[in-house]
Amino acid sequence: MVVVGSGAAGLACALALAPAPVALLTKTALPDGGSSLLAQGGIAAALGPDDSPERHAADTLAAGDGLSDPQGAMDLAVDGIDALKAVIAAGLPVDREADGRLALGREAAHSQARIVHAGGDAIGRNLVATLLARTAATPSVTLSPGTLAVDLVVEGGRIAGLLACHRRWGWIFYRTPAVVLATGGLGVLWRETTNPAEATGDGLAMAARVGARLSDLEFMQFHPTALLPKDDTGGARLPLLTEALRGAGARLIDREGRPVMQDSHPLGDLAPRDAVARAIRRRRAAGDEVYLDLRPALAARGPSAFPQALSLCRDAGYDPVRAPVPVAPAAHYHMGGVATDACGRTSIPGLWACGEVAATGVHGANRLASNSLLEALVFAGRVAESLRRPARQTRPQAWAPARIVPPAVTRAREAIPPTRKRLRTIMSHHVGILRQGSGLAAAAETLQRLEARFDLPTGPPNRRDRTGFEDLRSWCELRNLLLAGRLIALAALRRAESRGAHFRSDVPRRRSDWARHQSLTAADLRPPPPEAQSAPAGTTEALT
Repeated sequence: MVVVGSGAAGLACALALAPAPVALLTKTALPDGGSSLLAQGGIAAALGPDDSPERHAADTLAAGDGLSDPQGAMDLAVDGIDALKAVIAAGLPVDREADGRLALGREAAHSQARIVHAGGDAIGRNLVATLLARTAATPSVTLSPGTLAVDLVVEGGRIAGLLACHRRWGWIFYRTPAVVLATGGLGVLWRETTNPAEATGDGLAMAARVGARLSDLEFMQFHPTALLPKDDTGGARLPLLTEALRGAGARLIDREGRPVMQDSHPLGDLAPRDAVARAIRRRRAAGDEVYLDLRPALAARGPSAFPQALSLCRDAGYDPVRAPVPVAPAAHYHMGGVATDACGRTSIPGLWACGEVAATGVHGANRLASNSLLEALVFAGRVAESLRRPARQTRPQAWAPARIVPPAVTRAREAIPPTRKRLRTIMSHHVGILRQGSGLAAAAETLQRLEARFDLPTGPPNRRDRTGFEDLRSWCELRNLLLAGRLIALAALRRAESRGAHFRSDVPRRRSDWARHQSLTAADLRPPPPEAQSAPAGTTEALT
């Protein structure tokens, strides 16, 4: 079996499949890449004496703004307790009180203190390190860094393998009846993002190219408090200042020191992320700066509770102990993705997905803080359980080599950087925090033209072709970003309402006829996009 992605979901899935042999692929040079490593908030679980899975599920549903699956939210809350206990038992160094009890924090939109931390705000780093250590001690898992997954191969309507390219060995065809996508998100689509450079929507695009059903693509969460550096980063990842800071008392203020959220939402600084992000975006659009004052949180919890936040601020040239720091919203987490059932199965037999690339229905229109790592652990286990069933271990059909055509990308090298920059600008301007129908229609049309100009002919590999691994990776990532961007713009255009993280100024309210998931496939890109105010098109599923 092949698992693509070495974040929390991919590592947990490969470990749960032991002792079955697994090839674990990651395109990064080192195995510890991806967004999981950067997570600062924590892992949410109903472990407190006054908490319960029912309360955790209720908070998840409230954050999802009418689109979260009630049973899925309850399953996540219940199964998440055991999943978290298991990873703690495996060595995750969680933070504890002086008497040994778990130190539970509270974050925005949570009704209870239920956030488990590890090393203060270093939960991602510690979780990935724990899972990697277990992977190194598991003989059934073959970890392959520097391996770029390029395309899925389908024969007879089901998965037959995966085409990849290794940094040193070149082209590889993995002949397998089972592929698990755990490739993470696609935040690099936007100019301002908290995601690492490798978050380019690879799994989503690969699944789309073989006709997989996709769901809720319009819902992208923008984290409200990304740290603004003093100098232009050229589109590089912005440091994230964890929401746990506001949970501990940090305040959002303007340049005069006045609270930003006091009159914007009943929960103030603890409002859901979409409400906070929109409030900050409007302030900045009006020419105002917004700052995060960390001093109340540092006074309440001590500097040792937020080592990463302090380090990030100081690396950027700020001293958060002396003064507030400037922040802005940035693309953070994609609630949509490859549509799966409760076991991670997609619409393509032999293809599973878990983690951020999967649309399980749990998050709905907006993810509850600190539910992402929990979902990765829970659904990785469910995928592994589904894959272990004997009925799924069918052999792939014979491989026809003539049908496997690696791309020839040498001529595209010079076109990649300006095309990528143009794509990110379009997405940030038209498909960002604040959207509008005519802007979405313009974005859909422009992205279609951009992709058409970039779509170069392909051909079989040539020994005289000096295209390097990094050139191929850049080409594949841009190809994936263009496809993902077109799909997201179309989904946002079709959803003629505002809900959760999707806000349209021309239709600023929720509509009862849109209380449903929206499904798309790549085939929906073929006809021209509908008018901004047209009735919902494509496949939709009513919520029960």
